[in-house]
Amino acid sequence: MTRTAQCSCGALQITTDGDPEITMACNCTNCQRRTGSAFGVVAYFERSKVLARRGEGRQFTHLSDSKRRLERTFCPHCGSTVHWQAELFPGMIGVAVGCFNEQDFPAPNIAAWHNSKLDWVEFPCDWMRLPEQDPGQALAEGAEDPVAAREPVSC
Repeated sequence: MTRTAQCSCGALQITTDGDPEITMACNCTNCQRRTGSAFGVVAYFERSKVLARRGEGRQFTHLSDSKRRLERTFCPHCGSTVHWQAELFPGMIGVAVGCFNEQDFPAPNIAAWHNSKLDWVEFPCDWMRLPEQDPGQALAEGAEDPVAAREPVSC
């Protein structure tokens, strides 16, 4: 199944194949500021699953909450951030789930940067709660299942 994510005006698009490797609610301060919301919902796809990119995006490079390089691609017309490359997830492309238009997009099952979440935000008890954003470290260390490689924060 192919999916296309796009910015608010449609000028910047990215098309992916299949389901993401990881879908999570990220509570880091970067995602809070990027979305203007309490958290961002992000999907990470292997680069090989990116079929096409359309439009000329602009890049904003900075350090993530974990002090790793993060290069966000946003639309120069409407300002929407559509996708990014995170040093924490080598070989993967992050895509803002809200930029997809599919109602059946795979649901997140991880709450990353749980230590940074707003007090009133609650996630389902069956989700993995990571104090920071450890799945990337587990992937870098060669874990087959990055979620199973880490202990959750209690519900």
